[in-house]
Amino acid sequence: MRKSKAKKRILLPDPKFHDVLVTRFVNNLMYDGKKSAASEVFYEALEVVAKRTSEDGLEVFKKGLANVTPQVEVRSRRVGGATFQIPSEVRPDKKISMAIRWMILYARKRNEKSMAQKLAGEIVAASKEEGAAFKKKEDTHRMAEANKAFSHFRF
Repeated sequence: MRKSKAKKRILLPDPKFHDVLVTRFVNNLMYDGKKSAASEVFYEALEVVAKRTSEDGLEVFKKGLANVTPQVEVRSRRVGGATFQIPSEVRPDKKISMAIRWMILYARKRNEKSMAQKLAGEIVAASKEEGAAFKKKEDTHRMAEANKAFSHFRF
């Protein structure tokens, strides 16, 4: 590696909730640099969540994101011509980004009318420990558990 490591950019908290996590989520949700559209979708989704659950939308979102956050992942490693899936801990920063990515990915695949409705559905499902994003986390943990025998190959 010749070049120095890239500096971590500091995100500003979002204007409505004053939360950096919300900004991260909106940035991942955004298409073509249309941040205002992405934030509108997100805020509308939180309103729908608040109506459905009769709880604070932001709290339900944070609970859902925590439920989707993985603790371990499997990484491929070649040892002596064979490729092994090696379970490893996930860095705190990567945990959050994986959870956000999965939640948005599976929200987009849902069958509801608007993106706000889809996102709200995924957030509610994740907070109840169900839904596709939560299943992805469970599958990741199951894979790591199944390949625990190869953890001595860790680098």
